[in-house]
Amino acid sequence: AQQPGTPLSDQEYHKFFKFLRTNTQASTACHLRELYGCKNLLVQRLDKYENHGVIPPGPICSELPGNPFFHNFCTFSLYRCIMKKYFLKV
Repeated sequence: AQQPGTPLSDQEYHKFFKFLRTNTQASTACHLRELYGCKNLLVQRLDKYENHGVIPPGPICSELPGNPFFHNFCTFSLYRCIMKKYFLKV
């Protein structure tokens, strides 16, 4: 069992994003985030699932060269949506 608040493993990410395999599905999930924001219960459920039941508080550091810092997980997730880098980890 993973510690709450930690990101999913590579295998878990594969399963998590399996339903996002087409651009249309990924775009739809990101569109929900853009429309309703991180306070939306469905968006929060996805964020919690992605992080073993806990949405990490900020700041968030990522594997991105040149832009490794985000104020919170919501900002990080929105960045992934905009840049279409769905598998980018914290």
